[in-house]
Amino acid sequence: MTIKPLIILPDPKLRQVSTPIERVDETLRKFADDMLETMYDAPGIGLAAIQVGEPIRMLVLDVSKEEEEKTPRVFLNPEVVSRSDGRSTYEEGCLSIPDYYAEVERPAEVTVRYLGLDGAMHEESASGLYATCLQHEIDHLDGILFIDHISKLKRDMVIKKFTKQARLKAG
Repeated sequence: MTIKPLIILPDPKLRQVSTPIERVDETLRKFADDMLETMYDAPGIGLAAIQVGEPIRMLVLDVSKEEEEKTPRVFLNPEVVSRSDGRSTYEEGCLSIPDYYAEVERPAEVTVRYLGLDGAMHEESASGLYATCLQHEIDHLDGILFIDHISKLKRDMVIKKFTKQARLKAG
């Protein structure tokens, strides 16, 4: 397994809409393993393929607590098919926007349909942190970042900060 380099804001790839996965094969399964290793190494609880430079509709996540057994999940071509009217707010962060966190309100429960690594269609409901994480990562597949759910003023400040950091790094 290989740890992949993360794409960091303001890289325009993060705004790219990812393309659907056509088939599940061994190469895709290996990439899923690499994504999980990258996510655990970061460390994070979710990662979309675009965050490691692959514009395909794939995400991995594991919302288990540190003291619990790992429960890695892989979702291919995930889509939210229903959302609850109830809302919940979590402090979100993102591996592509390091060390920045903000309160984001999203539907409290969602039902997601996706293709599994077994090649079959699945559908499941999620709530709490699991639902928030799924929505956050599915947003990535559509070129949406969690900072798009906060005020324009805060978002502009974050983008400006990361653009300046990128310029300084490029030197």
